[in-house]
Order: sequence, then C-alpha cells, then structure tokens
Amino acid sequence: MDRQRGRGCPPPGVARPQPVHDARDPARGGQRARVSSRGRAGRTGPVLCRAADRHRGSAGTIARQVRPAVVVALFALVACNNPSAPITAGHNASSSRVLVAAPDFFDQPSFSDRTGRLPVLSLQSLFHPTYVVPSDPSRIRTLLVTGDVIPARGVNYFATSRHDFLWPFRPTADYTKNADITYINLETPLFAGCPVVATATFTFCGDARFINGLTMMGAKVANLANNHLSNYGAEGITATDKLLNDHGIKTSGLGPIAVLDVRGIKFGFIGFNGVGRAIDKEAVRQSIARAREQADIVVVQFHWGKEYERQPMADPHVPTPDDPVGMGHAAIDWGADIVIGNHPHWYQGIEVYHGKLITYAHGNFVFDQMWSEETREGVIGTYTFYGTQLVAAKWKAYRIYDYGQPVFMNQKDAATALQTMEAASDQLAIGLHEPTTSPVPAMPPAPVYAPEHAPA
Repeated sequence: MDRQRGRGCPPPGVARPQPVHDARDPARGGQRARVSSRGRAGRTGPVLCRAADRHRGSAGTIARQVRPAVVVALFALVACNNPSAPITAGHNASSSRVLVAAPDFFDQPSFSDRTGRLPVLSLQSLFHPTYVVPSDPSRIRTLLVTGDVIPARGVNYFATSRHDFLWPFRPTADYTKNADITYINLETPLFAGCPVVATATFTFCGDARFINGLTMMGAKVANLANNHLSNYGAEGITATDKLLNDHGIKTSGLGPIAVLDVRGIKFGFIGFNGVGRAIDKEAVRQSIARAREQADIVVVQFHWGKEYERQPMADPHVPTPDDPVGMGHAAIDWGADIVIGNHPHWYQGIEVYHGKLITYAHGNFVFDQMWSEETREGVIGTYTFYGTQLVAAKWKAYRIYDYGQPVFMNQKDAATALQTMEAASDQLAIGLHEPTTSPVPAMPPAPVYAPEHAPA
C-alpha cells in the first residue's frame, strides 16, 4: 500500500513537542488528535505519531512535501474576481507566474512546484496546497461530484406543496453548474405520479419534475447504482433512466459505461451498489477494463459501507460484507483513475492510494434527514485534472435546511468541516479505522416535516 501517513509527526529520533490545546491544527506542536464525528479531541498526537513511525520504513513511505520558495496563484485574475468558483479550462489565463496571496485551503486547488512538474498527490498537497500557474491552462478539466441526491419523502412533499421543483438546488446551482462535468448520485426513482407522503417511509420516489432542478444544477451524469433506485421496481428504474437521458443526463450503474468527451479528453463513468449485497469484484474488474478501452479517465463510483460513520467500514447487513477501503484499493489496482463513494449519509475522509484519490463519502446533498448535524452536512468535491492526471481537489461544505435545501456554510463553519474531514483522513492513513464512539441520534417519529429556513 502507498498511503500517505503522519503529516503532523516529526521524523523518527526527533523529540516530539508538547501537546497544544488546538488538536485540529496540523501546524502547531506536531500534534494530531483523534476526533469523533464532530471533530472533538480524544486520544492525542503521540499515539498517532508512534503509529506513523511504525509505517514509515527505511525508505520513508510518508511523502515529504517540499514547499516552493514562492507561493503563487493559479489563474490569479480569476481567483481574485471569484475565489469560490470552480476552475475550468474555459477561463483565459496568462502562462506567466503572478505573485499573490494564497486563498483559504478549501477554496482553491494546487498544480505544481516552481519547476513546472505536476504534483504528487498527498493529504498535504490536497488539504494544504501551494499555487502556480500551469504551463497550459487549456489542458485543465474539472469533475464536480455531489453526495446523495434524494428528492423523495420530505423533499418531494415540500417541492410539490410549493409547486417548485427547483427549490432544493437553487442556492448551490451557480456553483455546481460551473464544472466541466457534474456527477450526482441519484438515490431515488423519478416518475410522474409519485405518491406524496409526509412520513418517514423507506420506499423512495420523487416527482418527474425534479428533472428541471437536475438540469438547472448542471448534472451531466447520474449514478443509479444504489439501494433505493429499485424501490418501485423495474418500471421505476426504466422511467428514471429514460427521463434522465431524454434531458441530456447520462447514467452509470445500470450496465453501459457513460462516456463524456470534454474538449478531447474522454471520461468514462461506471457505478456499483454494495448495500444489501456483496459487490461482484470480477464485474468491477471487467467493467474497468472495458472503460479503459473507451475513455482516457475512468471514474468509478461505489454505493458502499456502513451508515452514519466518519470512517469507511463494511456494511454489517451484508452476509459477506465488502470493506470500502479494500474495494477502493482494488478498483485502483484494476485501473480506475479516481474512486468516488457515497451512501453513509455523513461525509468521510479521503485517501491517496498508489497516487490515486479515493473520496469515501460526500454526505447527503439533497435529503430530508434533519435529525442530526452530521446528516445535514456534506461536501461537494471538485476534482481537477491536468490532461489525464488528477492534480488537485477541493471540497466545499454546506448545511441542509428546510428538509432538503443545501446552503453553503460560512467560512468559519466550512473550515471546521474541512478540518474534521482532514482529521478523519489522517486517522484512516495511520490505521485508526474504527467506528464512531458517539451515539447516532434516532430518526424522530413521522410525520416530521416542519420548515426550518436557512439564515438570511
């Protein structure tokens, strides 16, 4: 395994500084605290540092980041005018280097050091990037990925009551439509005549008119490999697939590989459901091989793992459960360029394995689970490719209001969310692959729907 570990720890033989109070700050005191699902401090740095020391090896398996002498910005004019917008190849940019102040780590990606070489991915380069202008901006492609999109149950109830099927997507649409490809996980069938319910049923469907919201947000591909698409049988699956394709949204997870050409670079999308069933590993291997023949970049999405956990782990309800970490590694070994995960309803950490990125879960995006902070929060991932190589990623955090409408967090709350995500990634990297110790709040009895609007 080639995972990145122990960024907050000194080399073997170097005395460790004393602990500090801010356990989430990777730059202070060399400490990294183990955190719960909400980022609270638990066991502190020496435990993790000793674990990291055991994994370093004589050759140094932990990537050492060499910071460039000068921090420069990617597309300086674009970043100054609109620092929160995803970066696409459509923007004009000079190839000369311009010195500017670096923006917050969760707002902009990085590309290379001063030599012009593309970066080696690591947790350090992803969560604390440096900035340079790439030699050829026209080679950049962006893939934006959301978490679970479930316009069913409470979301369907409120949208139907308001006669407004754009409502869930309106606060975030300007952001989500600004990537080359926007990839969603649609976890409900959509069809005309979907029953409108005001109860917490586990049989999902959404009105076909939600297609207008999906097109408004810029969805280009929808993953349909999940455990709720089949809630209305084969007819619901067929109707949803046809509705999406009729509106220009390709689908993954039903067998055929979705291929999109973005200015000469072909992206291939495949999806697999591992909830309630074991994933057919041979089918994954063969699908990746077929996708490699058709596409330059192979994107694999899994619906996997145990719900309501900050760390990826096997679903206990599957007779022969698949460990998401092992499955993600296998997909990369078989040729995937990036692995995307969803289903746990909480965002989880990331991992760099053999130079490839795995994001284990993005959390809920559009859903009515207002009963805990964890189920209300999620991240949108923007994954930036230079040619066919993934060179950067950023995650933009939001909170769900009013039983189904995600609204971007303010900068302070977003920084806290990203620190929680980074801490979960660090725990995963050094082997603290453990379930949460805090109790998961129980879903309240139905009916549960009462508006809670986003702050002005």
